[in-house]
Amino acid sequence: MITKPLAGVRVLDLTRLLPGPMCTLHLADLGADVIKIEDTGAGDYARTLGTPEGTIAPVFLAINRNKRGMTLDLKKPDGVELFLELARTAHVVIEGFRPGVVDRLGVGYEAVKAVNPAIVYCAISGYGQTGPYRDLAGHDLNYNSLAGLTEQIGAADGDPVIPNFQVADILGGAVVPAMGILAALFDAQRTGTGRYVDVAMSEGVLAHHVQALSAVALEGKVRPRGGDLLSGREACYRIYRTSDGRHMAVGALEAKFWNEVCDVVGRPDLKPNHWAAGGDPAPAIVALDAIFATRTQAEWVEAFRGHDCCVTPVQAFEELPADPQHIARGMFVRAPHPEAGEVLQLKLPMEMSDYTFEVERPAPRSGEHNVEILRELGVPDDRIEALQRARVV
Repeated sequence: MITKPLAGVRVLDLTRLLPGPMCTLHLADLGADVIKIEDTGAGDYARTLGTPEGTIAPVFLAINRNKRGMTLDLKKPDGVELFLELARTAHVVIEGFRPGVVDRLGVGYEAVKAVNPAIVYCAISGYGQTGPYRDLAGHDLNYNSLAGLTEQIGAADGDPVIPNFQVADILGGAVVPAMGILAALFDAQRTGTGRYVDVAMSEGVLAHHVQALSAVALEGKVRPRGGDLLSGREACYRIYRTSDGRHMAVGALEAKFWNEVCDVVGRPDLKPNHWAAGGDPAPAIVALDAIFATRTQAEWVEAFRGHDCCVTPVQAFEELPADPQHIARGMFVRAPHPEAGEVLQLKLPMEMSDYTFEVERPAPRSGEHNVEILRELGVPDDRIEALQRARVV
């Protein structure tokens, strides 16, 4: 019988919005029993983020599949007691409150460790549990900005721009925590002792900002926006506008690829302008700006077909489900939801032997699995009814 790699691992998820839920999405897709715990009031704000009243936000549906849903009022003693009962059965707790909140509620690391020494307890925050910024509010834009990333994004001589991709939330708030959790879980299996994992989303960006680090090490400062090898300085690594207002991405960093590009566009004289040859990129940029503007994106795609030289169309997201590569890899899936109907989602971004991705359950309704989870804990039905009357669950 094939089992998923995290089958048998129970995760108590106290997070909301994007970072933590994206982290636990990956754990759930890999087989963990993720219990999404929301308060008994508004719950996770992502449920209705940016959608008409009475509808569920697509982002919530996309990042909370394969999880079970529970409501719990941690401001009530019975709620704290129930959480600690659950923690005895869990392997991971993950929270995304401001530093100190879970301790004040009575469900912080020390309280959980007291009932389950093997617990892996992960705290995700903007700036970490220590340091002068620890209590500051923030969002993705703030974390990217304080990590030096926002200053680097944009065209030469222009202002910084905000990408429609939450780098800190995803890299620092989902990928890095998942890495820390899995490492601590592996160690807990060997030693029987868990760990506290303190993740700062701003550091998740900073720790991977190696191009800027290299520039500072070599020259004492970063190059201006749009002025580095990988940010638009070179003709061989740049975006060009086509005649229909679309764009082509040229990523010909290696001389052999650049030479091929020059041949395809009919300008072999531009080959010496490659960075590896010490050539001046400016004349080549001017030439390619004019050349790419003579044809549509589709015409350029056809012109480069069969030429393996790192030239691709800049695609709009809505075009991607029809892309043959994504079709072959099954990146887009449609899964039924009892309220939202067929929901378009993205699968786990990896293939693994003896593992098949599937949406086993849709994103849970608020408190959908309360009774099921409480019965698993051995809570009798009369107590469950009393907890429901008291709005503890």
